[in-house]
Amino acid sequence: MKHPILSSYKKDLKLEDPLLMGILNVTPDSFSDGGIFNNADGIVGRVDEFLAYGVDIADIGGESTRPGSGGVDAEEEIRRVLPAVAHASASGLYVSVDTSKYRVADEALRAGADMINDVAGFRDPSMIKVCADYGCSVCIMHMLGEPGTMQANPVYDSLLDDVREFLYDAADRCVRAGIKTSSICVDPGFGFGKTVEDNYKLLANLEFFKAEGFPVLAGMSRKSMIGAVTGKPADKRLAGSIAAHTLALVMGADIIRVHDIDESRDMLKVFKMFSGAGGKCLK
Repeated sequence: MKHPILSSYKKDLKLEDPLLMGILNVTPDSFSDGGIFNNADGIVGRVDEFLAYGVDIADIGGESTRPGSGGVDAEEEIRRVLPAVAHASASGLYVSVDTSKYRVADEALRAGADMINDVAGFRDPSMIKVCADYGCSVCIMHMLGEPGTMQANPVYDSLLDDVREFLYDAADRCVRAGIKTSSICVDPGFGFGKTVEDNYKLLANLEFFKAEGFPVLAGMSRKSMIGAVTGKPADKRLAGSIAAHTLALVMGADIIRVHDIDESRDMLKVFKMFSGAGGKCLK
């Protein structure tokens, strides 16, 4: 049974309609917008954009996780994300922090974050403990390996079964450590240790990951799975990204994670009208 809310220690998000998660990368080397928001003016401008277009979740990241990335230490990641977390939280946004380091999570939650989005899938018990102690919401993402090597010939025994088992095992560890089931959403991890064919198989079978009732997050914005089909560079992948996220919603996604806020909000409005007119019969 689907959980009706995504709960956190400060406030809950209702899940009657799909939620829009906006991306705020405060890094110099993100694959699609590196450096644009890595300063005070950029942070303020992006938060203002989130507020103007009704973003439901602001996802702030201080470390690039693009294929082949080398990573940064916790101190540098904290230095990058805390100003953005503090400003977004003070502006009334529901703030997610994209990190796999428990020290970063602890500082971010102390600064007002509502959610931790861990691309490593909560493999670190210290990360689980921090989130359980705060009572925040969490997003468990599947990644094969780590960013530096994840795209080096990814192979699965059974893609769908392997990804779902990883996500559900991680969710079970989180619940046993004290995280509420209503605080958990899952993400199959498009582009994180997957071939192009793997990514589209996950998209076509997104409902497979909803069996336990956890909300499903889909993040395909500007990714190489779009570029591989369209032949376009990252900054020219808007149409492909909108198409992929529309399909994700049809297949049951509860949250879409995007760079292009205005256009994605329009798509969500159309999807909501379609669903209200009987379109839910598709999925």
